[in-house]
Amino acid sequence: MKKDFLSISDFSREEILELMQKSAELKQKRIDHVTHHPLKGKSLGMIFSKHSTRTRISFEVGMFELGGQALFLTTDQLQLTRGESVEDSAKVLSRYLDGVVIRTYDHADVVNLARHASIPVINGLTDLNHPVQIMADLFTIQEKLGKVEGVKVAYLGDGNNVTYSWMLAASVMDMHLAVACPKSHQPEMPENMGSLGKVELLEDPMEAVQNADVIYTDVWVSMGQEDESEEKIKRLQPYQINQKLVDAANDGALVMHCLPAHRGMEISSEVMDGKNSIVFDQAENRLHVQKAILEALLSPRKQ
Repeated sequence: MKKDFLSISDFSREEILELMQKSAELKQKRIDHVTHHPLKGKSLGMIFSKHSTRTRISFEVGMFELGGQALFLTTDQLQLTRGESVEDSAKVLSRYLDGVVIRTYDHADVVNLARHASIPVINGLTDLNHPVQIMADLFTIQEKLGKVEGVKVAYLGDGNNVTYSWMLAASVMDMHLAVACPKSHQPEMPENMGSLGKVELLEDPMEAVQNADVIYTDVWVSMGQEDESEEKIKRLQPYQINQKLVDAANDGALVMHCLPAHRGMEISSEVMDGKNSIVFDQAENRLHVQKAILEALLSPRKQ
């Protein structure tokens, strides 16, 4: 039976831990130049209606390194923009491909695609959530701190799709997540949260970073929100990750940003390039984690 990855909650805590272990193994194989082709002869379709650097390149390279091939498909190249239904497209793609990554705006489109496809569908980002990013973040924290359970993450800035996925992840993985946003930008709590972790919504960024092991941020103006940028930036200015906030967290607290970064806006260059920053390790780990996800969902041993 096929399995999709549309949200962090699609995997149990045990499955997430297994994926992190697999990610570590795949990362070491790459370092050691060990050939590993479990997906030889497999094809991955990549439907993108949003721009991408990390998601596109890491999935394309990852599929190649696992022995398969990836086809990059923008929505203007498909019949979807000319009136073909998602349902019909899902049925056709299922006859050609072994899996699909989709990166788009409306989460309902991803759910609909997965419902009608007979092959695994992976959410590469929607306006609701960004599960592949948070899987890589969990792996990076595990790699740096040796654990995820009990770790406190302070998320500062806009309550967006990354925040939503972090709330799910913290609740499943027994973490403490303190989200600091202006009241007007606070996210709604997901309905399908786990019961292990602690998630709190705050307005004071200084309160959020107290005893934090990780300080995390994302862009303030997401794709499609450019019209509201000036006023939004003004409201979010107190939530910039700068040295003052880093100094208020635990000694040696890690700084994360899922990129792309607008230096001097949501994060200062001093912090992003500083000794606490693991931003580029985090970006690299997208490759290793997504390879683990691809192998788990597309490998014939898992079907």
